[in-house]
Amino acid sequence: MEKQNRAEHPGMAPMDDTMLTRESWKIFQIMAEFVEGFERLAQIKPSVSIFGSARTPHDHPYFKLAEEIALALSEAGFSVVSGGGPGIMEAVNKGAYAGKSPSIGLNIALPHEQNANSYQDISLYFRHFFSRKVMFVKYASAYVVLPGGFGTLDELAEILTLVQTHKTRRIPIILVHTPFWRGLLQWFEDTLVNEAVIDVEDLKLMQLVDSPQQVVDVIFSHYEKRGFEPSAEEKERLMEL
Repeated sequence: MEKQNRAEHPGMAPMDDTMLTRESWKIFQIMAEFVEGFERLAQIKPSVSIFGSARTPHDHPYFKLAEEIALALSEAGFSVVSGGGPGIMEAVNKGAYAGKSPSIGLNIALPHEQNANSYQDISLYFRHFFSRKVMFVKYASAYVVLPGGFGTLDELAEILTLVQTHKTRRIPIILVHTPFWRGLLQWFEDTLVNEAVIDVEDLKLMQLVDSPQQVVDVIFSHYEKRGFEPSAEEKERLMEL
């Protein structure tokens, strides 16, 4: 016996035709975000995506640290990508903007917190987190993660998952400021590894540093024998993000 249409079940009203039409047309908005992102970011390689809290004030040591890291990377020849907003994102764009390489902001429309900072050579605007997250990964030669909250942890978990599952290429994932991250990494080892939900080798996907020069050194060390351009196999993986 065939299942009844869900709309025929008591308590489940059929979707309004107007809403269904809006849902369908939303696909074109999503496509436009991907197309614009691919077209504008394809030429920024090599690039580094940097993450951190939107709530960090200008006078906080983390703000200065983020600015110095971004400037060091920009001077080393890397385009620098941030979320385009305030806090550490602003510090990142500010540092990169003062350097010789492009400063890129991947801005997101949010009810609170997210206002585009003024230090962007290239600005993209997204309504959807998932399309924005693809842009952070697709052209990145490294991920640099400064102290932050749920959004920062989300981006960290995203890249760890993609690398762990081989859905993207192995890139440096660099956590900055040991005191902030030590407890989380210890929990990974004591709980996640011991509970066998990750492998002990997965801990090696991340490196912990404390200075701008260490960030630069880790990235160049990773690519010393292979260059920044993805291999043919890695390009295929990136097509499947």
